[in-house]
Amino acid sequence: MGRVNDLDPLASFAALLTDEGRALLDSLDAYDPAQELATATRLRREHAAALVSAALGQARLRQRAVAKFGAEDARRMFFTPNGFEQATRRSVASYRAERFAGLGVRSVADLCSGVGGDAIALARAGIRVLAVDRDPLTAEVARANADALGLAELIEVRCADVTEVDTAAYDAVFVDPARRGGRGRIFDPEAYSPPLSWAIGAARTRPHAALKIAPGIPHEAVPEEAEAEWISDGGDVKEAVLWFGTRPGTIGATLLPGPRSLTGTGLPDPAVRKVGRFLYEPDGAVIRAHLVAEVAEQLDGGLIDETIAYITADELRATPYATAYEITDELPFNLKRLRALLRERGVGVLTVKKRGSAVEPEELRRKVKPQGPNAATVFLTRVAGAPTMLIGRPA
Repeated sequence: MGRVNDLDPLASFAALLTDEGRALLDSLDAYDPAQELATATRLRREHAAALVSAALGQARLRQRAVAKFGAEDARRMFFTPNGFEQATRRSVASYRAERFAGLGVRSVADLCSGVGGDAIALARAGIRVLAVDRDPLTAEVARANADALGLAELIEVRCADVTEVDTAAYDAVFVDPARRGGRGRIFDPEAYSPPLSWAIGAARTRPHAALKIAPGIPHEAVPEEAEAEWISDGGDVKEAVLWFGTRPGTIGATLLPGPRSLTGTGLPDPAVRKVGRFLYEPDGAVIRAHLVAEVAEQLDGGLIDETIAYITADELRATPYATAYEITDELPFNLKRLRALLRERGVGVLTVKKRGSAVEPEELRRKVKPQGPNAATVFLTRVAGAPTMLIGRPA
């Protein structure tokens, strides 16, 4: 039974890479969190307690990573808790890597590389990568991931301060600043680590660059020479990216899978109009990119309120950039009326969506107590400034 120093994260991780550690991890492929205590007790009869603890930690992270990286990669990769949380999901990283490859980029300095999610995607696109992270454990995890996935020849991992790395030998840089601190998410781009201003300076030194940033970044913080792209995956907004060396001043939204990309044309805000037969809920990336007007034009629609990103139209038109609902009822906000209407129609499955309303969906469900075999969707919103309930169903 080997000894592992449970006070040294690097030593604990190194133990996982030994034959004993790898065999122990392999035995946890079918790990069941509900049985963790029994599993730990059994394994500690044969292995050091710290090694068992490290292996169980990896097993938990690998299970969570399936949603980000897919089962095949997740079961072979290694993670740290923070590295997993901040890693780019495989679909988004692959899309970005293909964009780099399409620009003719053959080498990328991946700064703030974390556990290597983007470096892996870049290498799989045939791009040589320098992956840099200042945290020794994170760098070791990234190196282990490159090896585990057979990409070590294309990925060089370096533990260093990214602000001291010479990127002159690379076609492009990719910077993914840390956007979480001790108190959670960081919203001020200059409080990123490193700050956004430094990342922009690094981007300007190479022919091409991409900076991963929080999707809530103000549009006025986007440099004039950058292309700003908001990306969603499966309807969830994942990130924004500032591209350099592509299309200066362009604003775009990209929806995955696909990809489906919408580019801004500078349209003014759509006019407000009465609620029509159909309501369209734009994808979050479209809203963040301020491209609701472009979608409304495609749909021959208008807004239900000048401050609300719901589009209304009289016709049903197919679009990948918004989800359509057929509206059956428009009512002033009134819980009694809503409860009576749902009871009359036998609605037991109620989807609650809100925009411009302070009412929480779970609170509304508790109060209206839906019962019955039918389903409906209720939108809690404002129509021409008035609190309103729109009832309908997916079109």
